[in-house]
Amino acid sequence: MNFLTDEKLVIVGAAGMIGSNMAQTALMMGLTPNICLYDPYAPALEGVAEELFHCGFEGVNITFTSDIKEALTGAKYIVNSGGAARKAGMTREDLLVGNAKIAEQFGKDVKAYCPDVKHIVVIFNPADITGLITLLYAGLKPSQVTTLAALDSTRLRSELAKQFHISPDKIVNSRTYGGHGEQMAVYASTTKVDGKPLTEIIGTAEFPDKAWEELRVRVVQGGKNIIDLRGRSSFQSPSYISIEMIAAAMGGKPFTWPAGCYVDDDRFNHIMMAMETVIDKNGVHCKEPQGTPQEQAELEQSYKHLCTLRDEVISLGVLPPVNEWHALNPNIK
Repeated sequence: MNFLTDEKLVIVGAAGMIGSNMAQTALMMGLTPNICLYDPYAPALEGVAEELFHCGFEGVNITFTSDIKEALTGAKYIVNSGGAARKAGMTREDLLVGNAKIAEQFGKDVKAYCPDVKHIVVIFNPADITGLITLLYAGLKPSQVTTLAALDSTRLRSELAKQFHISPDKIVNSRTYGGHGEQMAVYASTTKVDGKPLTEIIGTAEFPDKAWEELRVRVVQGGKNIIDLRGRSSFQSPSYISIEMIAAAMGGKPFTWPAGCYVDDDRFNHIMMAMETVIDKNGVHCKEPQGTPQEQAELEQSYKHLCTLRDEVISLGVLPPVNEWHALNPNIK
């Protein structure tokens, strides 16, 4: 098999459903022969490793450890799903306190054991905040840390395909921005349905305004729906998308769905949020979304919600005040 790179990829949280699926996906996609699985829960981690050994992959070196120093030493790429999982009745934000502390320690471990890491994808919820905390404590450049946000956009694509009974491939440029949570901004103006702008279809007999609003709700609550259907949070879709993200950072096909990235400009300050992005071997590149006045107002509301979560983390002492971030991470202005 031809691999994208031979550099070390670490899957953090590999004993879980997301982590174990990420490991298998990375091997099947031929990202690197050098994969290390890490999880503090050693018995389940060994079970995942054994399953992967039994797959009979050729030309790969799969290692596993519950020692974070051993796992991260020499790592060039990391995907982290190692937070507490969302359960029935919970929002992503309900995981804030515990997972914020996990992200803090993870960032410190990255700085201590693999400061030369090239890219990290953080996917445990609330990903916008855990990714921000990781970036600050790891001491990395903003271009080196991204979070999973594309799942909301792919859910919009799926819902529109079902609504119009067409192939998802005919839904082009479906986009959600802002937070990866129930305060996300769902855009219609970017999307085309079988070549026709979605905004020209909304409000017609084919797709009344009420139907669009109901579809928006289904997108926003897509994660809740999976929990209701399966009795557990999503794992197949976040596993695949996050590995596509890290593959792009390794030099594979650029990742062009929206990703969570660090933003500090004239409009949005000191926050991690989903923007219009491209991930490639040079990291993440972003630009602000363009939309209708209503969509832009929704994006502002999503940003304010993320700021509230960020400020809560600061009040808990997990992060220092914003004006001290540069001292914590010189790459942050």
